[in-house]
This record gives sequence, structure tokens and C-alpha cells, in this order.
Amino acid sequence: MTEQSPPVGTEGKPSRFPHDSSALTTWLTALIHNREYGTLAELRRARVRTNAHIRAGWYGGDDHRDLFERMAFLFAIYHQGRSTPSYGHGSLGAAARRIGDGTGLGPENPGAQRLLDRVVASRRIPWRHLQHAVTRLRSCEQPPPSWTDLTEDLIKWHDRKARVAYRWSVEFHTPSGATGKPRTNQ
Repeated sequence: MTEQSPPVGTEGKPSRFPHDSSALTTWLTALIHNREYGTLAELRRARVRTNAHIRAGWYGGDDHRDLFERMAFLFAIYHQGRSTPSYGHGSLGAAARRIGDGTGLGPENPGAQRLLDRVVASRRIPWRHLQHAVTRLRSCEQPPPSWTDLTEDLIKWHDRKARVAYRWSVEFHTPSGATGKPRTNQ
């Protein structure tokens, strides 16, 4: 039987408490199922660190506490006044394709295009633009990106090999109905 090595933190030392994006999403959706609206209201207070923020940060482990607190804020913003939780689906790029109005959706909507351009152009995690994207999805009555996947993508934001911003751009601009597989002539 082989022994698994502990997760390594950002400083190269073993991380005592690794992050768990799925557990954060489960906890946040449980707040809605259990009608814990006061806790969700606390999470919407971005400038004040409340007990709810600290609890969300626990899921981030030693290395991603702040990121998980901010993800809980985005979740609470999207779910304000909602009685049913949305786990979301797809990446932020795929979700941004659903933003729009009578002038078109996604790449055909100038506002959605500008918003995604601001998100993917940022070197640091673009929290303000992410909040705007989540708010726009909410106002368009569209599902958010997968909260778990969004959290994982933001953890990898600075990883050049992950190319998160590039992948989001590709998914935003992928034509409707495209499967990503090349067509063959028959």
C-alpha cells in the first residue's frame, strides 16, 4: 500500500488544510435550502469580514482562504432573493455567452463582449468584473457558471499552463452548436 503525500502549499511546504471547492458550493447551496438568508446577507457585505466569510474561508484551506471568501460573496450576490440555489454550469466564458438582450447574446452583444474583454485582460483576478458578470447573469435570468469550476479556475488564474483567461475567451466565442470536434466530409 502506498502512502499519499500531503498537498503542497504555495510556499513548497505541505499544506495542513487543502482547499475543497465542491464543499464550498455544497455549503453555500445548503444555506439556501435551509433558508439561512441572514448568513447569505452577511456574505454580501464585501468590506466587512463576518463569521460567514470566515466559515467560507475554511474551505479554502491554508492557501486560498481569501479567494473562497470572495467566491462566497459572488454566490450570495447572484442568489439574493432567490429561494432555489443554482449550482451553475460551464465556465465563465460559456456563461458570458448567455448575457444579452434584444441586440443579441454573448459575442453578438457589445456589452457582453466588453465585459468578457475586461475579465480576460486582467493580470490579477478581476473581482470587480466578475461581480459585474454575475450580476448581469442574474439580471438576464441566466444560470451562473459552475461555482465549483469557477473557484478552481480562479485558483489557477496565474498558472500560465492552465491558460484560464484564454480558455474562457475561446468558450465565449465558440459558435453555437459547435462540439469542438473537427467535421469530416462524408
